[in-house]
Amino acid sequence: MKPDDIESIEIDLLLSAVFRRYGHDFQNYARASVSRRIRQFLPQAGCQRISQLIAKILYDEDFFREFLIQFSIPVTEMFRDPPMYRSLRENVVAVLKTYPSVRIWHAGCASGEEAYSLAILLSEEELFNKATIYATDFNDHVLHKAKEGIFDLEQIQQYTRNYQAFGGKRSFSEYYHAVYGAVALDNALKRQITFANHNLVTDGVFTEAHLILCRNVLIYFNRHLQDRVLKLFRDSLVRGGFLCLGTKETIQFSSVKDDFIAVDEKSKIYKRV
Repeated sequence: MKPDDIESIEIDLLLSAVFRRYGHDFQNYARASVSRRIRQFLPQAGCQRISQLIAKILYDEDFFREFLIQFSIPVTEMFRDPPMYRSLRENVVAVLKTYPSVRIWHAGCASGEEAYSLAILLSEEELFNKATIYATDFNDHVLHKAKEGIFDLEQIQQYTRNYQAFGGKRSFSEYYHAVYGAVALDNALKRQITFANHNLVTDGVFTEAHLILCRNVLIYFNRHLQDRVLKLFRDSLVRGGFLCLGTKETIQFSSVKDDFIAVDEKSKIYKRV
């Protein structure tokens, strides 16, 4: 048997152990991504082989929490992909304003930058006070950071450029203040955001939402899991509600494609019909 075949068996056993012990199911994540993340974790874990991780994960919950961080997707930034935020403002906000209250689900929020970006957008469109943003992730470590709303000072230049490219109506500096080499976002932005643990792989409908954002998460799932999550989003949207995916993601292959129409195909914004 080739070494790659043995490694594949090790990964199968590891993922099965994680699911049976902790309920976190990574078995339908894109295999190449899973393999890469596990191999990257080996030196940190002091292990030579993937099979050596299994006993540590089964018997050491703190070790498992370190392992779990490898499967979070923390690559994010405020107003990432500014044209998408412009499209939200131009094509979605006017519809949301017709509701007496608005529920928004940001699934896979990671450390919260895009949830806060959405809060700023809603504030500038005078929609913030009647909106509730549910920002969810399966990783409590990143959720804790998201709740703090504190980010590296060196990131602010990029966030400012993104905000300006989106067409922000104020000076971006009005939304934060500097603290010891970092920046803390205005506490007012947190008022309408609820951060909560939710696992797209194993959990069910989270809320009845008018808008769902889940950007650059599905690319880490295989087709079967992508379809499962898209069904979850469809069932979590009110009729006429909006779904926003990442620029490299699509509903076209899925079993729910006929339940949506494209509002902005380039920005991957869809409306449930």
